[in-house]
Amino acid sequence: MRNSKVRAALIFSAIGFVLFLVSNRVDELRVYQGAEVAVYVVAISAIVLLTGYSGQISLGHGALMAVGAYAGVLSRNYWNLPIPLTFVVAVLAAALFGAVLGVAAGRLTGPYLAGTTLALAVGLPSLANEFGFLGGEQGLTYDVGLPPTWLGADFTQYKWFFWIAALAALIITWLTYNILGSRFGRSWRALRSNPTSAALAGIHVGRSKVLAFTISSGLAGLAGALLAMTISLVTPSAFPLSLSFTIVTGAVLAGVTLLTGSIVGAIVLVAIPELTGSLAAHLGGSEKVTANLPGLMTSALLILSVLFFPNGPKLNWREGKKSSR
Repeated sequence: MRNSKVRAALIFSAIGFVLFLVSNRVDELRVYQGAEVAVYVVAISAIVLLTGYSGQISLGHGALMAVGAYAGVLSRNYWNLPIPLTFVVAVLAAALFGAVLGVAAGRLTGPYLAGTTLALAVGLPSLANEFGFLGGEQGLTYDVGLPPTWLGADFTQYKWFFWIAALAALIITWLTYNILGSRFGRSWRALRSNPTSAALAGIHVGRSKVLAFTISSGLAGLAGALLAMTISLVTPSAFPLSLSFTIVTGAVLAGVTLLTGSIVGAIVLVAIPELTGSLAAHLGGSEKVTANLPGLMTSALLILSVLFFPNGPKLNWREGKKSSR
């Protein structure tokens, strides 16, 4: 077990070093897309933990991302907290909201839980329009400040966003990997496989579900704060219902039971708009085709993944082997 953790730490360190090198050798668009990938990695990790391990289905994580984003920007604008602390506030606020929701969710299963979280995704972001301090439809500016001067004059704002988002994604993935490999992860897998047997084995089903929902909500809150940072704005329109479906799609594309699949799913989600843009231009570039093609391709990939790779791609990493048991 210790060797596995050491090997995982080395892998994460190597990934971080490669990202550091790559960020200095690509254009601004790729750097910004890299930040988007990091945001999706954190968000998809939340779904993997909740659905892939504890077996709870959520279609409302976009709303939990909004909770984290608004908590982060309010703590920045009103309390002038440093950026790292605004992320902590985002995690805690979303986790607290998720804990309350998790108490109710612990009594629901399957489509009932999915429907409840879906209603949350529809209604919660629009509440910002009812409270003036949340900025209404115009939203609130999320200013993380300029990059430190010691990084050099050529270090751009997008690179700063990428570094913050990538570091957060690496830390969260590492922490989530360790949580899923602990007794909590084993309890959640038992709960997902057979709740009755898990209860007979001494696992407190309700408490385990609430804990999974709370941690997953905290991860979603961090993803929301990172997303707000990359677009420098928090508005209800930044967290539409489609965002919740997009996160779930990314998790399913690479295997909802595989934490390592969050990276693959995130890359696919960021690549789809660019691929469909090129395809739409090749097909004539009509406005209707350009608007609908990304959703069509995402839906097609989701269906194909469910049909042919329901457990995700075969990965050689140890985590993939444990998840398939």
